[in-house]
Amino acid sequence: MNLPNKLTVLRVVLIPIFIVVLMTGHYYISAIIFVAASLTDALDGAIARKYNLVTNFGKIMDPLADKLLVTAAMVCLVELGDIPAWMVFVILAREFTITSLRSVAASEGIVIAAGKSGKIKTILQMTAIVAILIRNYPFEALNIPVADGLLWAAVLMTIYSGAEYIIQNRKLFSM
Repeated sequence: MNLPNKLTVLRVVLIPIFIVVLMTGHYYISAIIFVAASLTDALDGAIARKYNLVTNFGKIMDPLADKLLVTAAMVCLVELGDIPAWMVFVILAREFTITSLRSVAASEGIVIAAGKSGKIKTILQMTAIVAILIRNYPFEALNIPVADGLLWAAVLMTIYSGAEYIIQNRKLFSM
């Protein structure tokens, strides 16, 4: 197993640890774990592309690991009362829709690559999660809801990127 794939597996292994730490009320420690796991996402892709280590395992597991990490964090934060459930539903609905669209495309021999808006969406989601985990520090002292703003931006970008993928690939619906 190459280094990028090991980093992807590490991200998946960190998810249950993150969940346990967060659900026992250790927000700042869970933020550190979440950031570490998120950084493996940037690192594995960069290494795989730079050293031509792209594998089928990585193509499947890397986006799945991202979705599992973000989903785990958001579901836990709903349970803890930190995120409204409807926002998580919107985000998950987009993820299921686009994953299904990609599956249909793949069955037709079409690859739907991650677009810029999808990458921005992921960054906004992960940044919003971190801001929530660190309890809006240092902005809470100034009563500036940065975490809320980031979460709203993530939801809006999630909707936008989902619509963009659907519009750009609408021909798949007529196959």
